[in-house]
Amino acid sequence: MNTAPPEEPEETDLVDNPDPEPEPTFKPEKPPVDTPNAEYCSPRNVYIPKTKGKQYHKGVGPTNSNYNGTSRTARSTFVSEVTGEVGVSVTAGLSGSVSAMIAEIEAKYEVNLSAKLTAKLGNSISVDTPAKKTTNAKYGVYRLKNTGTSYKIYSNCQTSAKKTITSYTPIKVGWYLWEN
Repeated sequence: MNTAPPEEPEETDLVDNPDPEPEPTFKPEKPPVDTPNAEYCSPRNVYIPKTKGKQYHKGVGPTNSNYNGTSRTARSTFVSEVTGEVGVSVTAGLSGSVSAMIAEIEAKYEVNLSAKLTAKLGNSISVDTPAKKTTNAKYGVYRLKNTGTSYKIYSNCQTSAKKTITSYTPIKVGWYLWEN
């Protein structure tokens, strides 16, 4: 049992379910020369996961609380009151798709992630509440924090500027409980 509400990450610079940035216009200083020895790379978007963070709980609906004013332990039952969908949040500048980023994170850390998960109405949980304590319950989606690097490789083998990307990706639905 936790002793404090779920920690909420600072997400002011994040975009929910982002679209990739538009392709930048690239103007070479000299016209390209088509020679058999010219270097060529397969153009692609690259995402490299760097740091696996912890899981943060994003609640759906209100926090439920129950105070046990008796001198004995009492059973508290909580029921989710709404249905809500929680998706990926990511800082601006991701090259490529969210699904490609998720695939790279899953492969590196051997986890199963989703682009979005739904916390549904009517899910319940029962826990013991000690005497003179309050048990709090919040239903929602746990999201895995990850930091990685994103950039593009162009056909001339040049790369765009590398950007550090922070993402929060749904990993599981569940309750976060705490007592005070």
